[in-house]
Amino acid sequence: MSEPVVITYLELAPEDPVIPPSRPAPDGFTTREVRDPAINRELYRRVGGDYQWVDRLSWTDDRWAGYAARVETHLVELDGRTAGYWEMELDAADSAKIALFGLLGEYHGIGLGGHALTAALARARELRPRVWLTTCTLDGRYALANYRARGMRPFRTATVPALA
Repeated sequence: MSEPVVITYLELAPEDPVIPPSRPAPDGFTTREVRDPAINRELYRRVGGDYQWVDRLSWTDDRWAGYAARVETHLVELDGRTAGYWEMELDAADSAKIALFGLLGEYHGIGLGGHALTAALARARELRPRVWLTTCTLDGRYALANYRARGMRPFRTATVPALA
């Protein structure tokens, strides 16, 4: 029997600073906004494959197009190659939600995640004073630590049954 999944909700409140990593970003690190539902679909599948991201796998092209039109999607790149991405939703007058955030497996462990998250939080802060996201025990083993290291604080947890 699988363990229940613990979901942690974290926020960067308006008064909280974004804390960048102490090490410089890897050479060739950049982020850029994209508007292409095919990219959202492909990176959801590729990044989320290791973390049981399954909710959107059955979405139609039309559903992906509608979703991509209402989120801001940013590629994380290293030397011009896609290393990961994030999606941001503006869900209220005062909040931005980092709906998805992740790196491709081959880019883990090289100091990229903290810089990518710093960029995501900085962009969200340009648009809204409060930023929030969720992570869970199915995510990468350093995900929660990275969120906390960037200044995010848990404000709620929930436990749900394991995925079948």
